[in-house]
This record gives sequence, structure tokens and C-alpha cells, in this order.
Amino acid sequence: MKAHKTKVVERIELPDREAREANLDEAGYNVFNLNADDVYVDLLTDSGTGAMSDEQWAALLRGDEAYAGSESFAELESAVEDVMGFERVVPAHQGRGAENLLYGALVDDGDVVLNNTHFDTTRAHVANQGAEAADCPAEIAFDADADAPFKGNFSVDRAREHVERVGAENVPVVVLTITNNSAAGQPVSVANTRDAREFADEIDATFVIDACRFAENAYFVREREPGYEEASVASIAREQLDYADALVMSGKKEGLVNAGGFVAVRDPDLFDRVKQRAILFEGFPTYGGMAGRDLAAMAVGLREAVDLARVRDRIEQVRDLGERLRDAGIPLYWPPGGHAVYVDAGEMFAHVPTEEFPGQALVCELYREGGVRAVELGEFAFPGTDRPDLVRLALPRRTYSREHVEHVVDTFAAVADRADAISGLEVIDEPEMAELRHFSARLQPV
Repeated sequence: MKAHKTKVVERIELPDREAREANLDEAGYNVFNLNADDVYVDLLTDSGTGAMSDEQWAALLRGDEAYAGSESFAELESAVEDVMGFERVVPAHQGRGAENLLYGALVDDGDVVLNNTHFDTTRAHVANQGAEAADCPAEIAFDADADAPFKGNFSVDRAREHVERVGAENVPVVVLTITNNSAAGQPVSVANTRDAREFADEIDATFVIDACRFAENAYFVREREPGYEEASVASIAREQLDYADALVMSGKKEGLVNAGGFVAVRDPDLFDRVKQRAILFEGFPTYGGMAGRDLAAMAVGLREAVDLARVRDRIEQVRDLGERLRDAGIPLYWPPGGHAVYVDAGEMFAHVPTEEFPGQALVCELYREGGVRAVELGEFAFPGTDRPDLVRLALPRRTYSREHVEHVVDTFAAVADRADAISGLEVIDEPEMAELRHFSARLQPV
């Protein structure tokens, strides 16, 4: 049973095939360059694309727009402390702004940052500090067929190999991303969080949790980790986050808002350093590049995020999409993650070599066929990282209906029917920073 009903609707239309063909060509075969009005079902990201609740809209109207010390900031502080257990909070305009604040304060040239798996902006911020982003995924993280409960876990064994390579003094930060977006949105167990915490203590590193999807992760713990079957999502989330020295958060995910993020820390000295960077890059530390109304809406969203009915609806819709695609014969990474379904484009387009980006070819065909926008998370997005050629279908929260899910499945089935006739792509223009090329590069069919 759904835990919400619809109050406001937005009209959408599917452009005809000729228009979609022209749009794709004009976009340089990069769906980031498409206009949103030309997309029918938009699964590019779950970041900032969801629907807010009536309570959040009410909070928007009550927002306090004072430059310093606004009541809306106090509401956010209170929500972060109650839900996540951190008293010291610095807001930012979104998650990557928060990453800039935190990693700029913690990471120096020549350092190595360990993560279960870095996502694109995290990797880019680490690289921007002159440091190395080293991944430490679980052994089965990229085994698409292994039906294991916590494929997003951090590998302490791999982390120790990196420490032996560079020395503990050069590893100032250990990051745990929950859920693990770059590893198909897979969850991380509480036990693994505890192990990662102990490893960070062992090498005297700051332990950071990237908490963008912390409530979805807690729901999986409740389903899959022994001893948590009767626990609330809120209590599991709080326990898991209690292990961290610092949090980096995109509120556009499980803050359930369209803008905003924050850094939360325990150490007063680190707090001061982050605040000073906030003044330089984001704004005064009690608004951080956000309007007071958005701070207020995020405070409400954080409390709604850990509601069991809300997160159950969310997980079940993603799972339904995955099961329908699998029943249609589409090769998937299994099991589905919390926020997205990941399709194995390397298997679906086995005739397209990795250097011709089978994942990006699939992304383009989904738009051409049905106006569906997805995102490639393989060789195009992560060049040289030897990851599988996956395509992510990220469902916005509280946005699409079952009919939209069915349209996505029908679109995949039509593309699969002519898969052998689809060719790969080549890059014809790209930015200097390889970690960010998928946002703006242009391609053409081979």
C-alpha cells in the first residue's frame, strides 16, 4: 500500500521519434545535454528530482531568510542532531559543495583517500586536492549475478594493501558511502561500518560517511542483517552514523529536497576549518549558499526520510522495476539497489567493445526508442577504472507511477529486440578533467 497520495501533477509529453532523433544528434549523443521538456521518463538521477511533501511545502513558506543565525538553520541543526547524531553542521548548496568544504579541509597534495567506491564528484574533489582516490570495494561488488546482502561493503583487506603501498601517514581519510552508488547502489552492513571505523582508528584517519542515502541503507539492514529485524529505520540509521567522525550529505537525495546539502562533524577544530571554507566557497555558515526556505524544507525532509512507510514505498518501487526488467530478459546487476536499477549494458550489447561505450550506446537508444533518460556508469563515466559497463536507472522519490515503470520496461524490450543492429560511440570533444567528462563530452556513432 502506498504511504502517500498525489496533490499536484505536472503534464508531460513524449516527443515523436523524429524529434527524439534530432534531439539526440543535437545533444552530441550525451543525454546530459537534452532539455528536460524533451524527456518523457527521466531516470538520469534521483538527486533533487523528487517530489516534496505538503509539510515540506509548508516549511518553505515559513522559511527565515536572515543572513546569519536564521530560525531555519536552527531547525536544520536540530533535525541533523536528532536524526543523525551530529551537533555541528555547515550547510552547502548541494552535495558536491559539501564535498569541497570537507575534503578541502582534510586532504592535501599527495594524500590517498580510501572509499568503498568513489562516485564521480567525490573522486573529482579528491583529485582536485592533488590526492589519489583509491577504491576498496568488496570482492563481489562487481559480480552482477552474486545475490548477496551487502555487496556495497568496504574491503578492509584492500584498504590495508593501499596503506602498505603509501604508508598510513599519507591516508588521512577513510570514506564509507552508504548506499554504495558506484557499486550499483548496494547497501553496507552495520558490522562492516564498525570494521571500517576500527580500521580508520588503526591508521589514525578521519572516518567519513557519505550519507546521501542513509535511510535506504538502514532499510536494507533491517531486511538483511541479523539482529535488526525489529529495529526501526531511524534507530538503525542513527547507530550506523554514530561510528563516523564526519558526514557529507547531499540533501537532494534523502533530505528529500530539490537543493542543498551539508557537512556534519564532531571535532571542533575541523568544524572551524570547514566553516571558514564555507564562507569562501558557499556563504555564511548558517546558510551555506541555500535560501532559508530550503533549509527549513530539508529539516522536515530528514525527519521524513527515516519513516518506515516512506522508505518501504521507495525500495519496493525500485525492486518492482528490477523484477519487471529481469522478467523481460534484460541483464541486470542483482539484487537491485536502494535508489536505482543497474542494467548490464556490456552483456546486453556484447558485440560493442568497451572502448566504444556500450553503456552510453544503450543510454542513447533508450531515449531514441521511448524518451527515457538514464545514465552510463561504466568506461565513459569512469575512464580507466575497469568497471563493468552499467547503465543506471535512478528513480526520483515519490514521482512516477506504475504506468511509467511499465513504459520503461516496454522501451527496454524494444531496444533489446534490435540490440544486434546498434553500434557503439566515440568521443569527439571532452573536458580536460577526465573524472567529469560524462557531464559535458560530445560523442558520435562509430
